Amino acid sequence: MKYGVEAKDAEILIEKVRRYLPDDMVTLVEQAYTFADACHQGQVRKSGEPYIAHPLQAAVFLADLNLDGHTISGALLHDVIEDCAVTFDDIQRRFGPEVAKMVDGVTKLTRMDYRLPGTDTNGVNPLDDPDKLYAESLRKMLVAMAEDIRVVLIKLADRLHNMKTLDALPPAKRKSIAQETLDIYSPLAHRLGIWDIKWQLDDLAFRHLNEDRYREISKMLASRRAEREVYVEQVCDRLRQVLAQGELKGEVNGRPKGIYSIYNKMQKYAAQGDELRDILDLYALRVVVNSEGDCYKALGLIHQIWSPIPGQFDDYIANPKENMYQALHTTVICQGGQPLEVQIKTNDMHQVAEYGVAAHWRYKEGRAKDLRFEEKMTWLRQLLEWQREAAGTDDFIESVKQDIFHDQVFVYTPKGDIVELAAGSTPIDFAYKIHTELGHHCTGGKVNGRLVSLDTHLQNGDTVEIMTTKSNRGPSPDWLNSNLGYVNSASARQKVRQWFHRQARGSNIERGRDKLRKELRRLNLQLDDSEILKLVRFDSMEDFLLNLGSGGLSEGQLAHRLSLAVKQEPDLPQIKSNLPLSSPSSGISVLGVGDLLIRMARCCNPIPGDEIAGFVTRVRGVTVHKKDCVSLRNEDEPERIVSVSWGEAKELYPVRVCIEAYDRVGLLRDVTVRVSEEKVNIASVITDEKSDGTVTMELTLHTTGLDQLGKLFAKLEGIRSVILVTRVRAASPGVGV
Repeated sequence: MKYGVEAKDAEILIEKVRRYLPDDMVTLVEQAYTFADACHQGQVRKSGEPYIAHPLQAAVFLADLNLDGHTISGALLHDVIEDCAVTFDDIQRRFGPEVAKMVDGVTKLTRMDYRLPGTDTNGVNPLDDPDKLYAESLRKMLVAMAEDIRVVLIKLADRLHNMKTLDALPPAKRKSIAQETLDIYSPLAHRLGIWDIKWQLDDLAFRHLNEDRYREISKMLASRRAEREVYVEQVCDRLRQVLAQGELKGEVNGRPKGIYSIYNKMQKYAAQGDELRDILDLYALRVVVNSEGDCYKALGLIHQIWSPIPGQFDDYIANPKENMYQALHTTVICQGGQPLEVQIKTNDMHQVAEYGVAAHWRYKEGRAKDLRFEEKMTWLRQLLEWQREAAGTDDFIESVKQDIFHDQVFVYTPKGDIVELAAGSTPIDFAYKIHTELGHHCTGGKVNGRLVSLDTHLQNGDTVEIMTTKSNRGPSPDWLNSNLGYVNSASARQKVRQWFHRQARGSNIERGRDKLRKELRRLNLQLDDSEILKLVRFDSMEDFLLNLGSGGLSEGQLAHRLSLAVKQEPDLPQIKSNLPLSSPSSGISVLGVGDLLIRMARCCNPIPGDEIAGFVTRVRGVTVHKKDCVSLRNEDEPERIVSVSWGEAKELYPVRVCIEAYDRVGLLRDVTVRVSEEKVNIASVITDEKSDGTVTMELTLHTTGLDQLGKLFAKLEGIRSVILVTRVRAASPGVGV
């Protein structure tokens, strides 16, 4: 291969990618460089260097992150559409749709850069409101992120090289670009968890925005650099010896502190009346060990030789930061009385700390893992906080709601602060997001000034206010019942479980026993302890009941595991049934048979979740039974039994539910209202009043399956005066096909 004017750098790039990419991907990168070099031939940057040097350096940086061949190729080609006579179709034809989409995404972001506040096009700012441009830049960035996160990785590499060559531009433009880097690109790198990019962007931007302060801190650090390096190496040697004595394998290195980071700490400490020498983490060590357990073991060894400073310990392994960062942080008084910060992490944690989301795209056997990872990035939590600092961005917010955050909602506190929650979150989820104690003491919620139930799903733009109590009663056990829908976020659910774990062991066990008793009655099951433990996979009944009562095992999980016994159960009591047939379209897939009429058997009334088989009738198509139906077991023509499965259609199937309750005025109304709220149709109701003041209701319902039925049971059991809700498993003798 013949390289162009930047031959040395091109050779470096190819050598880097050859170390981890297969030959076909190396060839793709070589072809991308050759094409980009030809396209940019004769073009020169403001600094006077050939233009190809810019995309080449961006590609080299991404190669250092071991990113895939398509991303490296996209970096090499990211300016050809904008600056050369090349179209999207040209790129797609030569390098495929994946590379073309990345190049197109970076091109759109680059065009936004030309219209940033402080810049001009022929001396005219195309938009009068700089805040609108700021919001538009963020929106473009988000669109690119939603489509392919690697677009933003290329853009960050592009910005990093631009910042390194910023001296060639006029002072005003340098400051404008540097400020934008601090406002957008550095926070973006932080939210993506890419420390290796963030600290460089921070320092480069700071140098152009406050050159005097930058030089002052640089000189101060340089004056004691040799002394500091000797000290850090001595401490590293001491720590290596301690780890070896403790039979721990690991790497120990000094961690440099960025100039801008030091400046921010100086500002913070100055506000507190302290000086630079009081900053505790100017000196820092990084310890990388093999496993999470080794992290805590290393922490113990460190605290044995150096005294920890109270209040200066953070466990980011058990509680990771929003940008995925994990490590143990401790600050100790080291030799010579010098405060020293030590960060302890595994190698995987270190990779994420340095490269963040890029670590998930590092080349591994040709494919990156977590293909939907970009949709789950937690840096999006800060998005609306950024835009809220700029006025006039209503259109931006609406665009985010409609186009990008399909699985998130943004609500407001009474003070106007924005809180991001998962779609389907409730006032309780909101309360725990604000503060754990607020969630524990939550008794009610107001949405947009109106009192709502605690299972209300919050919508984008809602203003949420939490009502609390001063009592210590804590959360309700019902909050952990997924069928009731009070808590829908994993973090809130975990905090509720932690609260119950702290309560008295005896009350949790009794609560678990009550939940188990209720679930067994609901399913009409009679199981001894050994059978239950086998189904729920616990070693002892006490541990099982404790987990169930404290929320460690949810009622939904319990119902699922106990349902296995329903499928294994022999003949159930034979109760004559007059249940109607299922709705005409059953959603049943018949294996090996063409299109036939499908009907549900009256004898066993299967619903989705039951194991089923089909019987080919002579005139009525296929009748679907439960696999253990007596009709099929007694069938003398087994060749007419065919395999069937539940399809994806959400059709309605009949089921009979029995409700026992203390009789009162309005009971039937309350029952029908709850059933209607769950969008379940009632086919018939039969009531039977007893002499003891109770009443039995048998409802024939049309339900979509076991999941909906479980939620309905939970709702019905919550009705005042209801004693018991069970499913009647009806089956009538005879063929019934």
